[in-house]
Amino acid sequence: MITITYSAPAKIIFSGEHAVVYGKPGLVCAIDKRVTVHLQSATSTTHIDAIFPKIEKRVKEFLQKEKVSFVERGYSYTISSDIPLGRGMGSSAALAASFSAALLELFAGKEWSLPQINQCAYEVEKLFHQNPSGVDVSASVFGGLIWFRKEFEFLKSISSLTMNIPRHFLKSLYLIDTGKPLETTAQMVGLVGIQYNKHPLKTEKLLSQIERVTKRFVLSIIKEDEELFKNAIQENEVLLEQLGIVSRKTQKLLQNLNALGVGKVTGAGGKSQDSGFVLFYADNEQSFLEYCKEKNLSIMKLTPTYKGINKEIL
Repeated sequence: MITITYSAPAKIIFSGEHAVVYGKPGLVCAIDKRVTVHLQSATSTTHIDAIFPKIEKRVKEFLQKEKVSFVERGYSYTISSDIPLGRGMGSSAALAASFSAALLELFAGKEWSLPQINQCAYEVEKLFHQNPSGVDVSASVFGGLIWFRKEFEFLKSISSLTMNIPRHFLKSLYLIDTGKPLETTAQMVGLVGIQYNKHPLKTEKLLSQIERVTKRFVLSIIKEDEELFKNAIQENEVLLEQLGIVSRKTQKLLQNLNALGVGKVTGAGGKSQDSGFVLFYADNEQSFLEYCKEKNLSIMKLTPTYKGINKEIL
């Protein structure tokens, strides 16, 4: 009997939401929430959801494209996750990465390199989102801080940054759950696409400004410049609001939190009601925690992980 277990982390985007779809860079960070996929060989396969036969098909197509011989095997599987669903943390990308890695090994009988897993998982992620940039999957596969840019479907730049987020940044960084957006990531990407087609010059200008902010995020981390980092968060949020991916409710929340720090939506966002998670830098941690308790806001510390896709030894 063959047993294979892989896990992959969630991610948050510091900067580059939606802009990455249009060839601009994104700065993402893997965080310590994970999806775990456990496979066990069996005489036949019973899928728990209609998406999983499609995932299996994509993995086999990848193997065929790579001209790798493989063995058809039945299997049973279990999936566990502590990643909040539908909140912009890349839960589907983490599932795509971990399931792809497990199936590749099951069918081909060998472990695969990170770039190969990333390539396969990107094809799988297309089942969840019509036009993914690939940034979420890259964060799940490689872990840590990732600089990502997709010029074309066949040309991507994925750089694992060796620097760490400064400790005094992490001390003040939180994630606020505004609630699950009514819109899916694919719908939000589609809304920005409609806006781009209607107002190409205006939208391109916003995306270029987001690119400049993304570069400022990197510089602020390298220089350990707290003020530059906070300014980048604030400017990023203004641009995302102008892009139309932040709901009025979430904008109001951030306005109410202005006296306690700065925040921005991280992820695809949400337009009509909730907008997923907000990345928040608390100037006064105690006052921020008291406010969240008083307003019954669900929060968590931002804890990066530098471990991407991982074969678990049980």
